[in-house]
Amino acid sequence: MEKKWQERENELRAALATAETEAALEGIRLRYFGRKGELPRLLASLSALPPEHRREKGREINSFKEWAEGAIAERRAALAPVPPRGPSLDVSLPGRPVSEGSIHPISRMSRRIVEVFRRLGFALADGPEVETEFYNFDALNTPPDHPARNEQDTFFLKDSPLIPATPSRNGGRLLLRSQTSPVQIRVMEKQRPPIRIVAPGRCYRRDEIDATHSIAFFQVEGLVVDEDLSVRDLKGTLELVFRELLGRETRFRFRPHYFPFTEPSFEIDGFRPGRSKTGKEWLELCGCGMVHPKVLSGTGIDPDRYSGFAFGFGIERLLMIVEEIPDLRLFTENDLRFLRNQSSPV
Repeated sequence: MEKKWQERENELRAALATAETEAALEGIRLRYFGRKGELPRLLASLSALPPEHRREKGREINSFKEWAEGAIAERRAALAPVPPRGPSLDVSLPGRPVSEGSIHPISRMSRRIVEVFRRLGFALADGPEVETEFYNFDALNTPPDHPARNEQDTFFLKDSPLIPATPSRNGGRLLLRSQTSPVQIRVMEKQRPPIRIVAPGRCYRRDEIDATHSIAFFQVEGLVVDEDLSVRDLKGTLELVFRELLGRETRFRFRPHYFPFTEPSFEIDGFRPGRSKTGKEWLELCGCGMVHPKVLSGTGIDPDRYSGFAFGFGIERLLMIVEEIPDLRLFTENDLRFLRNQSSPV
C-alpha cells in the first residue's frame, strides 16, 4: 500500500502504451491480475490493516481494479487485427437496371377503343358493378322468365344498405352486373338527347372457365340517342370503329339476332383477308341494334321523337383477335413473360 494510486495508474498507462503485441499485453495482465500479481497481493494485505481502515482501502483497490481491467481490454481491442476491407465502390460501373411497370393488355385495348370513340364525339360513361334487377334486366325490357335472370347464370347478392332501394326505380335483388348496359339506362334517366356515350367496364357471369369463357370479363357498350337515327347510322359507326381497331381491309356482315332491349337486333361478324387460317373464317365481333321503344319510354324519352342504337362487345375477345392470343386465361394468370410481351411501358 506504499504507492499512491495515481502512481500505479501512471505505471500501468506507460506499460500499456509500449505493449505492441498480444504477448506483451498478457505479461502486463499477469503482472497486475495473476495469482501472484500486484492486485491479489494488495487484497491479501488488507487483513493486516486496522478494521477502521479496511473498508476505505478496499474501495480504493476495487476502483483501481475496475479501471485497470477496462484499460487492458481497450488496449487489446486496439491491437486486434483489422479485418480486410471489401472492394471499394467503382462509380464507373453501370447501375443495376430497375424493372418498369407496364399497362395491362386489357387496359391498353380499352384505352385504344375509347380513343377511337372519342374521335367520333362519344363521351365516357361509368356505372356501379353492383346493380339491381331493375337496371340490369327490367329497364332493359328483359322478361321475368329470361334465362339470364336465373341464378345459374347471374351472381345474385344479399341486400346491402350500400345501395338504397326504392320500390319504383331501384327494386329487385342485388347482383353483379352481367353487362354494362345498365349504364345506358342511368345516362338516359339523367340526360336528355342528344346522347352519345361509350361505357367500358367489368362484368360477371356464371360461366365455366375455359379458353374462351370466364366468370369476370371486360365489356364496352355504346349508346346513341337522337332524332332521325336509323340502322344506316349504326352500321356506318361500327364499321368505322372496327376498321380502326382491326384494319381497314376488314369486311363485315350483319346477321339478324334477338336482344330484348333492341329491335331490330343484329350480330356483326368480321372477316380479315389474309389473317384467317382457311381464308373463309368469319369471327363474331359485336351485338347491336336499334334501341327498343320500351327502353326509351321507360327512361322518359319520347320514342316517337327520338330513336337510338346500342352495341356491345368484349374487350378480351377483340384483343385475342388482334393479337392472336389463343387462351382467355392468359390475361389473369399474371405470367410476366406473357404480360411483358403484350404490354407497352407505362
